[in-house]
Amino acid sequence: MDIPAIKDQIPTSPAFVLDEVELADTLDSLSGLRAQSGCKLLYSLKSLPFSTVLNTVRPFVDGFAASSLFEAQLADEILAGQGGIHLTTPGIRPDEFDDLAKRCTHISFNSLTQYQRFAPRIENQVSAGLRVNPKLSFLNDERFNPCRQYSKLGVDIDALRQSPCVDQVRGLHIHTMFSATDYTPLVKTLEKLTLYMGDKLAGMDWLNLGGGYLFAQIDDHRPFIAAVDRLKSKYGLDVYIEPGKAIVGRCGYLLASVIDSFVSDGKTIAVLDTSVNHNTEVFEYQRSPILHEHNPGGRHKVVLAGCTCLAGDIFGEYGFDEPLHIGDRLVFKHIGAYSLVKANRFNGYNLPDIYLYNAARITRLKHYRYQDYREQWLAD
Repeated sequence: MDIPAIKDQIPTSPAFVLDEVELADTLDSLSGLRAQSGCKLLYSLKSLPFSTVLNTVRPFVDGFAASSLFEAQLADEILAGQGGIHLTTPGIRPDEFDDLAKRCTHISFNSLTQYQRFAPRIENQVSAGLRVNPKLSFLNDERFNPCRQYSKLGVDIDALRQSPCVDQVRGLHIHTMFSATDYTPLVKTLEKLTLYMGDKLAGMDWLNLGGGYLFAQIDDHRPFIAAVDRLKSKYGLDVYIEPGKAIVGRCGYLLASVIDSFVSDGKTIAVLDTSVNHNTEVFEYQRSPILHEHNPGGRHKVVLAGCTCLAGDIFGEYGFDEPLHIGDRLVFKHIGAYSLVKANRFNGYNLPDIYLYNAARITRLKHYRYQDYREQWLAD
């Protein structure tokens, strides 16, 4: 990404900028892993369901992973029958299920009760599976941990082993990690899964390993390739992965401008024309996003604050070589996943414009108007 170019050429802020070059490089890399391992690749829509992303991703994947009816409908529109749609969600609504079953090729039910309730309504063209909670925790932060105590995500592996449903389902789904940069959790999880399920896996068609791994940041893919090879050769399974952040995380940027600056209790505060409501995980998980202009050793320390009335609308304290001034432009990096998809208009501040960047040009793809805000809150 040419940061000076987007600062100079994008007239409006805040703006979400999608780096097409970086997205293509990531997809090429994942395609190589897909070819080496023989796994099948799904894009997880929940990370960023923007149509430009979906159309770019489509030729590189075997389908999309959805979590709701709306996501399944969007996947169906984009794929037009040229790929699978895999659904995994705790929240299947009875009034939506028939529509889901018409659109999805695979459904991983989240619980035994969910399976028992809905599986009889599935026709032969849908492959029914179960999400498994392998009861192995690798995350210290319970907010991200699917295997936490009293988890709502998946069937307890002990309960699954004892249930007759395990002999009926066509596949299993596991997802235990968040932003993992090595394959140790996956290897240990598969060791337990194969120990518990044994030859029952040989009677199934597929195993979905879920997401949560940042493949581009993992140097040694041999453990993954070996694991997929064992699953395919020993049990005859189709093996799926469904990355989201691993595909779009690093290719999203947020351009913001300083609209005010003052001193509060001895610290310089710079108010931006964006907000943590445009990147909600900053507030949800109390993390500071990566700022392109930040210098940890910079003499000028500034607290970057959002423009809403929320006291905690704070991006963090950053260092700069020179003082910030009103009108200066700043760029938060690597926020492609779970930012725009969660963004909101709190206080009535507009959503960011969306731009596409490549080496040749910068193109505005989306602008939200007052009418969009008004229609959101206008009674039917």
